[in-house]
Amino acid sequence: MSRITVQALSPALGAEVSGMDLREPINRQTFLEIEQAWHQHLVLRFRGQRLSDPQLLALSRQFGELDPPGPNPYGKPFLADFPEINVISNVKVAGQPIGNLGDGEASWHCDMTYVERPPRAALLHALELPDGGSDTYWSNMYLAYETLPAGLKQRIAGRRAIHDASYNSAGMLRKGMKEISDPREAPGAHHPLVVRHPDTGRLALFLGRRRNSYIVGLDLLDSEALLDALWAHATRSEFAFRQQWQLHDLILWDNRCTLHRRDAFDGNARRIMHRTQIKGDAVIAGA
Repeated sequence: MSRITVQALSPALGAEVSGMDLREPINRQTFLEIEQAWHQHLVLRFRGQRLSDPQLLALSRQFGELDPPGPNPYGKPFLADFPEINVISNVKVAGQPIGNLGDGEASWHCDMTYVERPPRAALLHALELPDGGSDTYWSNMYLAYETLPAGLKQRIAGRRAIHDASYNSAGMLRKGMKEISDPREAPGAHHPLVVRHPDTGRLALFLGRRRNSYIVGLDLLDSEALLDALWAHATRSEFAFRQQWQLHDLILWDNRCTLHRRDAFDGNARRIMHRTQIKGDAVIAGA
């Protein structure tokens, strides 16, 4: 019998799963319980998980085929021995960053939606933490769509948007990319603004990230105004969960129906997180 417990962390999304050691393989019954909790709560937290990198990879593979990290501004994997792991860190060694995103704020985003098949899930493991700041927030895009005013729902029905590939969520230009001044010319996938989740069948807003987004077929000013309204709605506090990190926390989230962001923190402090992601399928258009 499974002995895990699932406790909701906020009304909108997020739950803590306890009663298991993720260094060990997950049996079928327990995995099904975790999967059910994940579909219900979208973000799962497992506290006190002292995972090595090989253990993190083994755990991640239980959720599906691994998706390699997207290109970072430095043009090479941060961990030569484990290229499937992305390092999220502000730490520098001999003047060189050992990871992505630094210590600034990471704006609201969904991971790698600039590709045709964005990751379905991601896992983030806390290895070193600053004393304050660096909280991470997730927002529920099911609720964002379900509570959208009827007029906005009508305006975005059948519409697609460009998901810019040029910049990461910290605003850094990716290696090999050029500065973009007109969002209509941004490189990246074109995805529906409303998608249907392949597992739950629920409809969700699918925004990617705000910078250089453009709604295909609209006048640029109209696109900007409509996107501003959608983003203001999608990031309302009542749709969000705040993660205040503890050492060895591991977070699993659904990349298909959430947005996330991170607070800035003291640049003199150290923060090291290791992250994996799971391959996704083609995006399914919703309403």
